[in-house]
Amino acid sequence: MIHTLTMPKWGLSMTEGRIDIWLKQPGDRVEKGEEVLDVETDKISSSVEAPFSGVLRRVLALSDETLPVGALLGIVVEGEASEAQIDAVIDSFNAGFVSSRTEAEATGPSAQKIEVGGRLLRYLDLGEGATPLVLVHGFGGDLNNWLFNQPALAAERRVIALDLPGHGESGKALQTGDAEELSQAVLALLDHLRLDRVHLAGHSMGGLVSLTVARQAPARVASLTLIASAGLGATINGDYLHGYTEANNRNALKPQLVQLFSDPALVTRQMLEDMLKFKRLEGVDQALKQLNAQLFEGGRQRLDLRNVVGQQPSLVIWGGDDAIIPADHAQGLEAQVEILPGQGHMVQLEAAEQVNQLIATFLKSQP
Repeated sequence: MIHTLTMPKWGLSMTEGRIDIWLKQPGDRVEKGEEVLDVETDKISSSVEAPFSGVLRRVLALSDETLPVGALLGIVVEGEASEAQIDAVIDSFNAGFVSSRTEAEATGPSAQKIEVGGRLLRYLDLGEGATPLVLVHGFGGDLNNWLFNQPALAAERRVIALDLPGHGESGKALQTGDAEELSQAVLALLDHLRLDRVHLAGHSMGGLVSLTVARQAPARVASLTLIASAGLGATINGDYLHGYTEANNRNALKPQLVQLFSDPALVTRQMLEDMLKFKRLEGVDQALKQLNAQLFEGGRQRLDLRNVVGQQPSLVIWGGDDAIIPADHAQGLEAQVEILPGQGHMVQLEAAEQVNQLIATFLKSQP
């Protein structure tokens, strides 16, 4: 029997995966449930398990190749099959697969990488029209922190999410590791994309970065959306920052990550594995320590940019039960302030629908 091994779908948002490495080679025996290859998506990295036993006869996806969900990765044969029979199965599969995919699936969005100022930056560009919105993640995060926000907001306008330097798949080396360096990376991306003026939305440290951009280049910022933002008061959970930065295994990392959410069940084993994989990348440890020392030395916020708020139309969103940065930092700001009761620090993920509605309504009210 000839079996087709295809790109799995992990989660509703997954549209494609990148082949990392094949754990089996043509001619190897494969047992049902055995890991055959590793695949990375924008959200998770995991192994593809064989749903059947047999011999891996063909490998049809190359390392670093990005393929849509359902695409043919390999052929596993149980028993006997000629090369011609395998060729016929491949041809038949590909013909049916192409014809059954919609054009949107065929040209599904994927993150891009560019080099600006000698540094690699990754970004995801969705939607079109209106004044673009740029999403800036927080400390230790990446563009996938906006997984449940970017597609929804892109229904109305162009929305761009990036990995800040030291994070995600952007370059890890930092020079000063201060807010200005991160701000300059955002501005360099805007220059590359030829965007003169954008709305900025920042979460946590990304809020501080957005405030810094607004201070450095006010004419380029049409509005600010600050979600559980740093830069609006001295208090921050220094124990979390230290614990997260130093954690090098699941047992050390889990108590830190559960502080981010109002529902600790959201901190899954996969999330922990993905975060540890990121933290073990070359240069990440140094980058996080640099940022922590520059921005939050001694477990306090070093920068106060409250006076920047209100120079552009500003929306401030906070989880009422935020355990990282207290929601009372929103008091007294010249902004539309929305406190979401019972929500934690990752409010844009846990209360995505509510946050998306607030942002969309706010942006629509801007000229």
